[in-house]
Amino acid sequence: MFLTITTTGTPEHPATDLGFLLHKHPDKAQAFSTSFGTAHVLYPEAGEQRCTAALLLEVDAVALVRRGKGKGRGGAPDAALAQYVNDRPYAASSLLAVALSNVFSSAMRGVCKTRPERAAEPLPLRVEVPALPARGGPGLVRRLFEPLGWTVTVESVPLDTEFPEWGDSRYVRLVLESETLTLAEALRHLYVLLPVLDDAKHYWVSPDEVDKLLRAGEGWLPGHPEQKLITSRYLSRRWSLTREVMDQLELIRLAETDDSDVSDIDNAVDAEAEQEEKPTPLAVHRREAILTALRDNAAARVLDLGCGEGHLVRELLKEPRFTEIVGVDVSVRALTIASRRLKLDRMGERQAARVNLFQGSLAYTDKRLKGYDAAVLSEVIEHLDLPKLPALEYAVFGSARPRTVVVTTPNVEYNVRWEALPAGRVRHRDHRFEWTREEFRTWADAVAERHGYTVGFRPVGPDDPEVGPPTQMAVFTQATNDPKTAPETATEKEAKAA
Repeated sequence: MFLTITTTGTPEHPATDLGFLLHKHPDKAQAFSTSFGTAHVLYPEAGEQRCTAALLLEVDAVALVRRGKGKGRGGAPDAALAQYVNDRPYAASSLLAVALSNVFSSAMRGVCKTRPERAAEPLPLRVEVPALPARGGPGLVRRLFEPLGWTVTVESVPLDTEFPEWGDSRYVRLVLESETLTLAEALRHLYVLLPVLDDAKHYWVSPDEVDKLLRAGEGWLPGHPEQKLITSRYLSRRWSLTREVMDQLELIRLAETDDSDVSDIDNAVDAEAEQEEKPTPLAVHRREAILTALRDNAAARVLDLGCGEGHLVRELLKEPRFTEIVGVDVSVRALTIASRRLKLDRMGERQAARVNLFQGSLAYTDKRLKGYDAAVLSEVIEHLDLPKLPALEYAVFGSARPRTVVVTTPNVEYNVRWEALPAGRVRHRDHRFEWTREEFRTWADAVAERHGYTVGFRPVGPDDPEVGPPTQMAVFTQATNDPKTAPETATEKEAKAA
């Protein structure tokens, strides 16, 4: 099996930076042992203007048979002679994908200590695969790679050049070119899509493959038009694993949709087709406003109530001032995705001690929520039926009673500024209501009065002079004369001591 990755360079950024990004020196030919053969990395050319790295995988077909890894899809033999006559030594397959992840693991994660700025930048890339099995032909190859930003050149390999009437084989020659992708993105695309095109895993597909697919597909698989086919083939059509991944991808898609306050199912709001400068997403404005409110109130121990996939938790972890961060959500699946997004299993001990995720419903009081400096309800209340809102109110303001509570919710008045949002429709299909600025203020003032808080209001996003901001935020602060939380007087302390 053979694959090459080529890039071009300039005097400021020579093409030989590819060696730093791949963590493989261009002046050396290196070999790496695998359970199915030997992977070689070499550079056919390495100059400042052009550099090519090649991955050559020598497959030990006999060893595959002896170890039970020479079988086809799902572990079942393709045919009686499949163990002895097969394309494994020369056609790119899941074995090459495994070699990519083993040999270029750091590059696939986008890690490069010596050239971190280059690892994060798009590169002019050309990937060539001389022999690739493609069940679905050139059309499927294009449908898989073109949505990811690749220019695809794919050529079918005839069964026999002397007898063209026999037609084409299932193999293709593939060339991919792009100037908009990072090297890490390119490697992750290949890692997933090579075995998808081959449509045969050459090792047992365990539940661990779910995590591998979600990690490699982060950022591109949730929105891919062939998402279902990719997932099914990658997991060897194991229905239970495929369903698990599809459910998690749907959660990711909905969370990203909700994070931008737009539903792409029923009432999507299209962004401008062409913009010279991409505007800051509303979700970013919202998180920045929340962080500012928490800093203003000197919060150190923070609850993220309805944390979803952990976007805000991730931002809180970046600031040492937040010493304890707790994410709470009713959805176990959302918490699982949040854990993966935050990489809790690989987090350092000191950092991991700062964060905790647990399942809980905001419709009930919970002793675990008591004693915190601040609580955040970011785009949460509008997902509740109005009759259930008093239960959330008491659970947060009456029982948990954090010193500060930050609440954000959409401003329905701003919806008219999105031309593609039909009149009378809410921004997301799961929203039970969306309030005007007056309705939100009336609710917030009443909550503050009932539970001994003062409340202030801040705009989030561009503040339109006619319809206000797209998101409205209320910051609740406990009144200093609240007998439940006011500091003890000297007389009270003496009485308690006595």
